[in-house]
Amino acid sequence: MEQLRMDVAAYVFITQEEEIHFFKEEKPLLYSKLIYFLKIYRIETRRPTGSNETQQKYLQKELRRLTHYFEDNLQFYQYYRSGATYMDEKYFLRGHQDIYLTLDTYHFDADPSFSTSHDFRVAKIHAHELLRIYLIGALEDLERKDDVAKAPIHARQPLAWTASKTSLIELLYALQSTGVFNNGAADIKLLATYFEQMFAIDLGNYYRIFQEIRIRKGNRAAFLESLAEKLVQRMDDTDENPKQYL
Repeated sequence: MEQLRMDVAAYVFITQEEEIHFFKEEKPLLYSKLIYFLKIYRIETRRPTGSNETQQKYLQKELRRLTHYFEDNLQFYQYYRSGATYMDEKYFLRGHQDIYLTLDTYHFDADPSFSTSHDFRVAKIHAHELLRIYLIGALEDLERKDDVAKAPIHARQPLAWTASKTSLIELLYALQSTGVFNNGAADIKLLATYFEQMFAIDLGNYYRIFQEIRIRKGNRAAFLESLAEKLVQRMDDTDENPKQYL
């Protein structure tokens, strides 16, 4: 970030639009990663080592902090997420810092050549959205561990899942989305717990992995499509040689 700061200080933006784009989109995206990892470090180093219930209360408190921040900055959050631009010159051009706009204490000692009134807020929006996913996943992981410890294993002969964990989670979400269990009443947590027992596998933070599947480029349902291809291939092979697949 220090190198970027020096580069920006030495650079002359050609147009206001270019400067706005940098401070509205590019710098916040980079800075959000730093904020995110620093907050994860703080949360995990202060996380209690007691019971699951104690840890859940701690993580829920951190989630409430995020909720309060979004509520306190709701007007700007809606402005940014709606794609509005009518305040961009005030929010994302240097030299337009207004003490009534820059309520974030960070900006009282920010470098004016590398900061605008609201670029840090955009970075925090991105960081907090990622942090929310992390905290929800951590809470679900604790709840699932409790469920696994309490629930019996029904399978007489255990099956080992030998494909990737990501593939199993893709299948898990597909089954839950189609409502094939309990007339659609089975939630993702229940299915994850059952799969973990059935296949003797720890799915970890399956919520986070699903987010990675959701935003992956190219084929987002790669495993499901491979299943369909293999099934159709087997049907074709059976048509040609029925006895082989009896």
